[in-house]
Amino acid sequence: MGAADERSVPLASRVIAEGADWSIGDYVCHAGPGDRPFEECHERVTIAAVVAGSFTYRAETGRSLLYPGAFLLGNAGKCFECGHDHGRGDRCVALHLAPALFEEIAASVTGSCRFLFPVAMLPAGAGLTRPMVDIESMTKDPSPIALEEAVVRLVEAVLASMSGSSGSRRAPSADDQRRIANALRYIEEHAEEPLDLAGLAGVACMSKYHFLRTFRRTVGVTPYKFLLGVRLRRAAVRLRTTSAPIAAVAFDAGFGDLSTFNARFRGVFGESPRAYRSRYGGAAYGSNAASIGTR
Repeated sequence: MGAADERSVPLASRVIAEGADWSIGDYVCHAGPGDRPFEECHERVTIAAVVAGSFTYRAETGRSLLYPGAFLLGNAGKCFECGHDHGRGDRCVALHLAPALFEEIAASVTGSCRFLFPVAMLPAGAGLTRPMVDIESMTKDPSPIALEEAVVRLVEAVLASMSGSSGSRRAPSADDQRRIANALRYIEEHAEEPLDLAGLAGVACMSKYHFLRTFRRTVGVTPYKFLLGVRLRRAAVRLRTTSAPIAAVAFDAGFGDLSTFNARFRGVFGESPRAYRSRYGGAAYGSNAASIGTR
């Protein structure tokens, strides 16, 4: 879960998803009791969920036994070793963050941008299962905003679990509210386009994390939730007022595939787009509108 090396122990890894300052990787190790541990280095801040198997993890913060449900914690630039004295193999899903991004989140949650993990692991049951499951399930989500928001939620949850803090609740300043208003207008004007946090933060003239935090405080939902709401509302109006094919409605609203649109629509409206259109007679309206337009 650190830098690539030339060790003989078989380690299979692949990048599941990544952004400019974070990445998520799937790591499968086949080492066993007869394999000598090698010293590695965390190139970035690392938070890794153990999915299967067990192993020992030794870092500057101590030595711990890692097991399914536990979280490995690694500070950027620090060396570590993993050993498999008690059995062969393990699998982890690891989140790696650039130090600058981690420092900004840490400053908000713990009050210090210099925060370092004081321990090598967090035990299972530390309230982190749900945010990690969100990330694992969202790696197949077509929306980069949703995944990046999930990454931030996990980091915040990890930091809060160690600091006993849920972060500052200071009200956004007038300048921040103005910047968020600019971003809101931009989302409305470009809702059908692929949007990401970095681009929206640029519109607001904020750093990515400061934008996400301030947006949530100002609007009450995340940028992705707001964007999703805009897209779904527009799609619902088109379903009720036109006879356009459902797939066309979905793609025109900004959804990358029909299955995602169907799932999101059902989650908000409680029925499929087809059932919704049938209930409100969108096709009939579209036919009448088309007839009127040809007169």
